[in-house]
Amino acid sequence: MDQNAPLCVGFLGLGLIGGSIAKTIRRVHHVARERAGKRVVKDGVVNVPVREVGAEFGRCGIVFLCCPVSVNDEMVLRVKPHLAEDAILTDIGSVKTDIHNCVVRAGLQRLFIGGHPMTGTERTKYRNSSAVLLENAYYILTPEPEVPAEKVRFFTDFVRSLGALPLTLSNQYHDFAVAAVSHVPHVISASLVNLVRESDDPSETLRTIAAGGFRDITRISSSSPVMWQQICLTNRDNILTLLGRYIHDLEKAEDLIRDRDADGLYALFDTARRYRDTFNTAASGPIRQTFVLYINIADRPGVLAEVAGILAQENVNILNIGITHNREYADGVLRLELHNADGLRRAEEILHDRGYEVHTAV
Repeated sequence: MDQNAPLCVGFLGLGLIGGSIAKTIRRVHHVARERAGKRVVKDGVVNVPVREVGAEFGRCGIVFLCCPVSVNDEMVLRVKPHLAEDAILTDIGSVKTDIHNCVVRAGLQRLFIGGHPMTGTERTKYRNSSAVLLENAYYILTPEPEVPAEKVRFFTDFVRSLGALPLTLSNQYHDFAVAAVSHVPHVISASLVNLVRESDDPSETLRTIAAGGFRDITRISSSSPVMWQQICLTNRDNILTLLGRYIHDLEKAEDLIRDRDADGLYALFDTARRYRDTFNTAASGPIRQTFVLYINIADRPGVLAEVAGILAQENVNILNIGITHNREYADGVLRLELHNADGLRRAEEILHDRGYEVHTAV
C-alpha cells in the first residue's frame, strides 16, 4: 500500500458504527467513498455513491464491511474480484470468528484485519451516527496471521488517527473477551428486566420505582433485540461457557445468603467493589459510557431552569436532564447527562463554583 497516495475508503453497508466511522474519516482525513443511499450523500459524507459492488472498490485502499453478520459472507465474495492486491479488508462486527472463517474460505487472508470499535449507543441506524463516537473508544484489531506487518501497522495508525485506541487480539480471544464484558452482561440485563416485569403487581409498583441503580445496570437492555439475537447465535459457545460460570457464582451467592454467611457475603461485595474501582473510565467500551452529574437542589419553582441557564451561559450542552425520584444510589436529586467527559468536568466546576452540591456518577 502506497501510504503517500490519496486515501480512498469504501463501505459496504452503513449504519450506526459504519456511518460514524465514515463521518470521522471525513472530519479527520477529508475523504470517504461509500456504497451509500441518499441521506449520506446529502450529509456530504460520501464522494461516490454506488448501488452495486463493482470496479469502484478496486480504487479503495481500505474497504469496510458494515453489513449485518448474515450478509457479510456474501459481501466478501462479491467484493473479492475487485479488491486491489495491497488493499485492507476489514469489518466492524462484535463477533470475529465467523467472518475470519469466511475470509479464509475466500482466500483473502493477506488482506483481512478484523475490527471491532467498542462503542455505540442504545440507538441504531445511520441517522444516529456521529463523527465523535470513536473518540477514546477501544478499537480491537484481529489481523489474520498472513497480513504483512507493515499493513497492520498502517491500519493501527489509521485507527489511532480517528481518535480511537487500537488493541490487537486474536479473533478467538476477542470473542471470549467480549462475551465476558458485553455479551453476557446483555443477557443478564435482559433477564433482570424480565424478572421485574414478571414479578410486578397489577399497579406496576416495581416499574414505578425502577430507577436509580436498577435503571443504570439494565440500561443496555434498550439495545436492538435483533442485533443481540444474532450475537448470541454467532458467539454461542463463549457465551454459554461464561454464562455457566455466572450461574455457578449466583448459586454460591445463594448459598451465602441462605447460610447467613456474613464473612462470605462481605468478601463477595468487597472483592467486586475493589476490582470495579480499578476500571479505567477514560476510555469507552462496548457498553456506552455516560457522563452524569447529580446535583442537590432545593424544591422551589424555577430551579431547573436556573441550573440549565447557568450552563447555557457557559456554552455547556446538556444531553438530558431529569429528576431522580429513587435516591437509593444517587447523591443528588437533579440528574444531568452531558455529551462527553469535558462537558461533565466543566459542568461540575461551574456549578460547584456557584455553590451547588454536585456529585459525579462512577
